[in-house]
Amino acid sequence: MQTLRVALGERAYPIHIGSGLLNAAELFAPHLAQKRVAIVTNEIVAPLYLPRLRHTLRSAGIDTLEIILPDGEEHKNWSTLNEIFEALLAARAERKTTMIALGGGVVGDVTGFAAATYQRGVPYIQVPTTLLAQVDSSVGGKTAINHPRGKNMIGAFYQPRVVVSDMDTLKTLPARELKAGLAEVIKHGAIRDATFFDWLEHNVERLLAGDAEALGHAVLRSCEIKAAIVASDEREEGERALLNFGHTFGHAIETGLGYGTWLHGEAVAAGMALAADLSARLGMLARSDAGRVTSLLARAGLPVAVKGLATNRFRELMSVDKKANDGRLRFILLQGIGSASIRGDVPELSVNQTLEAAAGGA
Repeated sequence: MQTLRVALGERAYPIHIGSGLLNAAELFAPHLAQKRVAIVTNEIVAPLYLPRLRHTLRSAGIDTLEIILPDGEEHKNWSTLNEIFEALLAARAERKTTMIALGGGVVGDVTGFAAATYQRGVPYIQVPTTLLAQVDSSVGGKTAINHPRGKNMIGAFYQPRVVVSDMDTLKTLPARELKAGLAEVIKHGAIRDATFFDWLEHNVERLLAGDAEALGHAVLRSCEIKAAIVASDEREEGERALLNFGHTFGHAIETGLGYGTWLHGEAVAAGMALAADLSARLGMLARSDAGRVTSLLARAGLPVAVKGLATNRFRELMSVDKKANDGRLRFILLQGIGSASIRGDVPELSVNQTLEAAAGGA
């Protein structure tokens, strides 16, 4: 097991990464205000890992309330959030009852938002079971639900007490979910670490094959990058926005095509390809480096173009993006592999050219 720390003063917390961690009650117990937890998971993850976590906690004398949600991005909404509240209230869960998110990004986001708002805030723990959740959504305290007009538009910054990433859960991860997680891994290299990006180019086949050593390195390095950025800018007032590379385009794709049609990582992958193209059109990024980004995403089995969204509709969806400032869209663009910046002065013509080129791709 390796442990990192997200340095946020009194809200600091550890990230544990290793195998067999669902069996380690000592990773959970120190973070519980009382010996009662509410485990939130979904119908896919529950049969695989809920019995193990239940046994671990109950063996340590911890009582468990279990809430099983439907699976899928399309269920990341008010209705699902209310299911959690109903279960907590029916069980008379108290302010000291810790919530545990056992699952992927959707479970983590909706559980975190429920924890931030139930009785004005209860503790919660992230136990991510997908690659995307382990390298991105479980770290940093962003919690949210979707709205028909935009993804993650209703939520809160609310940090977990600990993140427990059991790498063994990746062994049951479907290939499509694994690829979707690689999008966020590639993102971290693209925006912050050229050496890591180069490593990914040389090891993408090992990652796709589920090689444990390669996946372990990818998760660890991604968490190191994200933890450092979050520690310097917890509430996304500056540098943390760089983690949204590809997301302005990607969130529009998810909303426009319908939540659940594409996985989040798939939409972000296409969004990164579009952002790299836009960076090159503006003269910020060498066209060869934009090609490296697109090539790596394609080699990871991820989409690099999108059909089914007209340019006007695409721009309308992007206009409600959370990164907009004074009514102007802010794009996260690359200045080189491993270096990103925030731009709020991108000409509309250049954006349209990128969107039209992507719509004509495969």
